[in-house]
Amino acid sequence: MYMFKSDEKGQGMVEYVLIIVLVAVVGLVVWGLLGDEIRTTLNTIIDTMSNATN
Repeated sequence: MYMFKSDEKGQGMVEYVLIIVLVAVVGLVVWGLLGDEIRTTLNTIIDTMSNATN
């Protein structure tokens, strides 16, 4: 006779949420550390594409 029912659905959802939070935190840290370099690179790409169409 089992006194406690095993409920693993909530555990799976919690694991997915933790993974999403971890990815978001890593993304924010990378953006914080490399934000200026990313912005400069994107602006260079946009300027190059704009000049190529003119």
